[in-house]
Amino acid sequence: MTMPDFGPLEERLGHAFRDHSLLLQALTHRSYLNENPSYEFPHNERLEFLGDAVLELIVTEYLYKHYANDEGELTNWRAALVNAKTLAGIARELDFEPHLLLSKGEAKDKDSKARMYILANAIEAIIGAIYLDGSMPAAEKFIGQHILSHLPKILEDELYVDAKSKFQETAQELMGVTPTYKVLEEKGPDHAKEFTIGVFLDRELVAVGRGTSKQEAQVAAADAGLEAKGWRGHKPKGK
Repeated sequence: MTMPDFGPLEERLGHAFRDHSLLLQALTHRSYLNENPSYEFPHNERLEFLGDAVLELIVTEYLYKHYANDEGELTNWRAALVNAKTLAGIARELDFEPHLLLSKGEAKDKDSKARMYILANAIEAIIGAIYLDGSMPAAEKFIGQHILSHLPKILEDELYVDAKSKFQETAQELMGVTPTYKVLEEKGPDHAKEFTIGVFLDRELVAVGRGTSKQEAQVAAADAGLEAKGWRGHKPKGK
């Protein structure tokens, strides 16, 4: 097959591939192969497996070398840097979503939780591809420019802190109120439930969150509540 023109994408990634088939593989989702059985390249899951390990090693080494904090804090910071939400956001910043090879059904489903994971996994696959194409220095360069560059904001806004804990601590400090959570809607069959939960301060509905479990929906509601109240960057007294 004729290789697509990846020039603009490579410029955004900051890496010019010698082997463009690696980049093409990194952008190929399993669902695409189901609809295109004659496609000559494999899907990206093996590259994702490799990239996940490379990402964790580079981020861990960076945190170890640059911060003297204890293991627990460094673990939380690393988790905030490499979680699916962060990686999917980086994928959108790099605008490689139009290059993803997906099934027709997956291509239409742009705003779902599943798409977030597809984008996050593709970032890891691209890291794996860059590592194979340019070795560790190329992977370190990409991760430094596009992932570790988010660390200052994560630390400044305490994005590594569980959203429910932060919302509760801030509400109690600033308003003397403990948040409560209420299921507003529950739909779908037992194996695929979706919960809509509101977080309240007294009788005020502050924000709404959705998830496939009550806990997930509560975290989403708390996260939206921090945004709604402008509490994202609030520092508790004594900090």
